[in-house]
Amino acid sequence: MSNQERLLVELTDAVGCCSPLVREPLSAEQAVELSRLFKAMGDPVRLRLLSLIASHEGGEACVCDLSGVFDLTGPTISHHLKVLREAGLISGERRGTWIYYRIEPDALRRLSAVLVPDVAAAGPA
Repeated sequence: MSNQERLLVELTDAVGCCSPLVREPLSAEQAVELSRLFKAMGDPVRLRLLSLIASHEGGEACVCDLSGVFDLTGPTISHHLKVLREAGLISGERRGTWIYYRIEPDALRRLSAVLVPDVAAAGPA
């Protein structure tokens, strides 16, 4: 099973039947935490970086694998990775001179769980 397939299974298990947005309003604290995560993903470069890391073989990507994909400087890529890391969407591990990044499945689980529509409440399409 690929990392993406495993993540989809985990997300499906975590979500259950109903989105938190449908069950009850978000608390102020929940809204602040979720908005921080969504804001970090709200940049096209960062969204692509998340996708590249998540879909990379083995579920992790070296910064050297990511930098060549964009027409951006190394410091700019590092800035975007830092924003994702500080938001808790990715984690990094230094190995020698390179840093290898992984997606944090719990953060993605929280984001997706809040957005899954409650099909029963929505009624027929």
